[in-house]
Amino acid sequence: MKLLLDTCALIWLTTAPRKLASGMLALYENPDNEVFLSVASTWEIAIKHRSGKLRLPNNMPPADFIPEARRRHGIDVLPIREEDSFVLAKLPPIHHDPFDRILICQAITNQMIILTPDPLIAQYPVLTRW
Repeated sequence: MKLLLDTCALIWLTTAPRKLASGMLALYENPDNEVFLSVASTWEIAIKHRSGKLRLPNNMPPADFIPEARRRHGIDVLPIREEDSFVLAKLPPIHHDPFDRILICQAITNQMIILTPDPLIAQYPVLTRW
């Protein structure tokens, strides 16, 4: 399976693993699954860090934290492609967070499961697990 981490899932995986659900961890730790982090999440982390809303471990800047976290946890990067954006017009206006809407579009386009605790994301025609 191809798994797409919600931004909070990456943050908790690296800073507060006790916040992660056991089902999410089982999927993440299964070596048969591929785990991805969207560029949308790296963008979200950078914006929140810059605004002071997100403090990263050891005061690391996002440019150091994200690649190190991906390397340490075996997570691949998922670029945003043009075809991902075309799904947006088909989505109902349930969730207003633009970063989560990008993740939803990417998961649909790439046939991925989003690992997220967000109940709004689960209302879309996309597979989610937590």
